[in-house]
Amino acid sequence: MPHSPAVEVRGLVKRYDGRAVVDGLDLTASAGRVTAVLGPNGAGKTTTVECCEGLRAPDAGSVRVLGLDPVADGPALRPRVGVMLQDGGLPTGVRAREMLDHVARMYADPVPTDALAARLGLDAFARTTVRRLSGGQRQRLALAVAVVGRPQVLFLDEPSAGMDPQSRLAVWELVRELRDAGAAVVLTTHLMEEAEGLADHVVVVDHGTVIAQGSVADLLASGTGTAVDDDGTLVVRVSADVDPAGLRERLGAGFGVEHRSASSFAVTGPVRPGTVADVTAWLAERDVLVTRLDTGRRTLEDVFLDLTGRSLR
Repeated sequence: MPHSPAVEVRGLVKRYDGRAVVDGLDLTASAGRVTAVLGPNGAGKTTTVECCEGLRAPDAGSVRVLGLDPVADGPALRPRVGVMLQDGGLPTGVRAREMLDHVARMYADPVPTDALAARLGLDAFARTTVRRLSGGQRQRLALAVAVVGRPQVLFLDEPSAGMDPQSRLAVWELVRELRDAGAAVVLTTHLMEEAEGLADHVVVVDHGTVIAQGSVADLLASGTGTAVDDDGTLVVRVSADVDPAGLRERLGAGFGVEHRSASSFAVTGPVRPGTVADVTAWLAERDVLVTRLDTGRRTLEDVFLDLTGRSLR
């Protein structure tokens, strides 16, 4: 069953002082999927998402969220859309739990706030005003406020910024559950690990336009024009010294073997699951135990840097 479109951006243009910050950008996000929008600082991703949220009006092009114009149809969209801004966008003098309860009362069928507060650990700072919260605590409250109305579309700007590892994992789990329940989640983040772990679809933006998109696997395969099956490195640590020269014949053409130390060697070539099986079987025949295996796989961060460059913006 195909995913239904939830966010559609066509030919979006947004100018500031005559300069196009977003320049003819196309983007689609679907229900039941997490779409990660990545880009360097100043690439236009935040402006694009703000146009989708109805916070800014496009200068050209079209933006539709659930088939509606976010600016003209704002009142109709607000009950169906959740927004988490990077700075929280929360009044600083209100206590955390009071803020969540207040927002929940605006919806016909909100998520029970007791359960949501417990899930995101809000009870520990329920009576603390927003201005006194740490960055991570403020982010957790902002996420609770964004999801309490059971949104069909959820916009998350740097959702785990400032969070400790425990909080980050809790947030990621909640995002996956919302996705699995059918929400369209549009995520902007500078954490490549976050995008790689959460995204069903990745859109890379630079200089106001989309320069690459696809699943994480697609981008890892084609981000630099190389295939997934191209050369990799398998570093093998073993329990006893072994001369791996004979392993090259076992693996066949296209592979290299380097003896790195008394307890480790490296295999280079088209490393696949079968390669690992061949290596471990060869060692087992010599009664040598593998103590550790490491693969030199490319990451989404590698692809991102190849696409957008390594110079500071």
